[in-house]
Amino acid sequence: MPEPQLGPGEIRIRVIAAGVNPIDWKIRGGYILELPLPTIMGLDVAGVVEAAGHGETFFKPGDEVFAKVSIGQGGYAEYTVVSSNQVARKPGSIGFIESAAIPTAGLAAWQSIFDIAGLESGQTILIHGAAGGVGTFAVQFAKWKGAYVIGTASSKNAGFLKSIGSDEVIDYRNQRFEEIVNNLDVVLDTIGEDTFERSWGVLKPGGFLVSTVASIPEGAPQRYGVRAKTLMTQADGRELAQIAAIIDEQKIKPIVTTVLPLTDARKAHEMSESRHARGKIVLRVAEDPR
Repeated sequence: MPEPQLGPGEIRIRVIAAGVNPIDWKIRGGYILELPLPTIMGLDVAGVVEAAGHGETFFKPGDEVFAKVSIGQGGYAEYTVVSSNQVARKPGSIGFIESAAIPTAGLAAWQSIFDIAGLESGQTILIHGAAGGVGTFAVQFAKWKGAYVIGTASSKNAGFLKSIGSDEVIDYRNQRFEEIVNNLDVVLDTIGEDTFERSWGVLKPGGFLVSTVASIPEGAPQRYGVRAKTLMTQADGRELAQIAAIIDEQKIKPIVTTVLPLTDARKAHEMSESRHARGKIVLRVAEDPR
């Protein structure tokens, strides 16, 4: 592909690492929307600013950054061009691989539990799929905020989840969460289907159900006396900067369990599609220049 050209207010990033998310293979498979082909996959990047477009004054060549790029801009590539308002300086305490794991999953967790549900200290949240990419960030963000955190996961992930902040872990294979918890302030659903449907009844009156995958049936929130919304994750450089600051304060950390070369993108998608990957999968696009 030709090197992407800059427009006003844009920056060109030399990509060092690209994060892998379930939305990548869903887009690739045509489940979400159709794109003109060929198109470059990937929404998460970490790398070095190579050039800045006209009018861009905040970022300069050489800055180490990370970003959630727009669909079609492409993270699985040596270079990408992105609007500067989608970009933040990467956390200084971690490398490019870990930084590339943050944007989509980190923003999804942050926007779900804070921007949408308004989670506060002292409240109780149930996180479905707590060991996954969004879940591991949500557990840590909620604990950082001062909430009581309950996660659903397989029993093999119980110790891991407690180590990053879960107060309780429910084994979804052998336990039904609705028989164990109730009167919750917030439920974050990253699973959908039956898990989503069973979540309405565990909320307190006025509680909030946020789903990253399921649409809200018309009339359901009113029927259960709660609030609900489906997340549409927004690229936001300011929120990425907030997340970077919390990481540099050693309050949270991205959980990267698999790093593959860009040539193994197919294998990365197969692992993601299994729906059993712990934490995040990241593609190494280039060697760390430092």
